[in-house]
Amino acid sequence: MNQPLKSLIQLGIVPTVTFPTDSRYYGYGTLCYQAPNGQMVTYLVRRFVPQPGAPNFSTVATHTVRQGDRLDLIAAKYIGDPLMFWLICDANGAIRPGQLVETPGTVLNITMPQGVPGVSNA
Repeated sequence: MNQPLKSLIQLGIVPTVTFPTDSRYYGYGTLCYQAPNGQMVTYLVRRFVPQPGAPNFSTVATHTVRQGDRLDLIAAKYIGDPLMFWLICDANGAIRPGQLVETPGTVLNITMPQGVPGVSNA
């Protein structure tokens, strides 16, 4: 990497990584750690899964899990984008997404993204 670009990255002027707006890591940055051998290791800033039912989630629908359901298909149905399955994970406090659809009969909250108000009387 050329020195001017490296300097701009180190100053935070040029981000080291940019995630798309539909990523759960959008807006999160990276940090660097210098290993004992002097090697610089870049890593993603830790992201905490929000608590389900938090007041900053606005529920717009619920979905009762059926045998064979997949989170990507549920996200496509309710949110319009299968890659946004992580919104359902956040709304339901899931660290392991697959657990949300393991048990038929489980009711999932479908919410607006954290902090985005829902439609009144939804």
